[in-house]
Amino acid sequence: MTTREATAALRVLRAASAGWDVPSVSFVAENSGSPFQILVATVLSLRTQDSTTIHAARRLFALAADPQAMLALDEATIAKAIYPVGFYRQKAGQIREICRILLERYGGEVPRDLDALLELPGVGRKTANLVASLGYGLPGICVDTHVHRITNRWGYVETRTPEETEMALRAKLPRPYWIEINRLLVQFGQGICRPISPWCSTCPVARWCRRVGVTSAR
Repeated sequence: MTTREATAALRVLRAASAGWDVPSVSFVAENSGSPFQILVATVLSLRTQDSTTIHAARRLFALAADPQAMLALDEATIAKAIYPVGFYRQKAGQIREICRILLERYGGEVPRDLDALLELPGVGRKTANLVASLGYGLPGICVDTHVHRITNRWGYVETRTPEETEMALRAKLPRPYWIEINRLLVQFGQGICRPISPWCSTCPVARWCRRVGVTSAR
């Protein structure tokens, strides 16, 4: 897939996505716009279904919506609020530690800098890029399993890991598509371009896809 074809595919998906479910972190971003809530929601979303993440985030933010209020909660209260997200006890501890660092080092504000974000507990490149792009509108490409799988399946990149995919996309994908590629491919990957037996017969971008690694499809 060429860059011209990839951007055409993303435009088609942008038009088609109006009726699709919004990914959990995008939902939080659209409803709060708070970099802190985006950061916490992304931590919650790791290894957790979107519907579970959204409900857990709502319960947690009803108790505390900023770092100071969150740090006032004990770990057990946070864990109870976010259950049943994956690794909820571990994430409760990470959230409290993140809040402590934000208050001590950054005056309660979430840093914009990618390297500073990566120093926070539980924050990897996926989370850091989501916070920078959705929270601050900065150019960033968030690569999760969907973005990694689909861009390789398209034949647009040829990479082994999400981090390699991010770097490959940074080198060739035009910047206007950087922020939205995650939302579009997460929605697309959950509904049509699934990991196993994707719905190629109903795919709106099938004409450009190289179907790399696809052994069976519907």
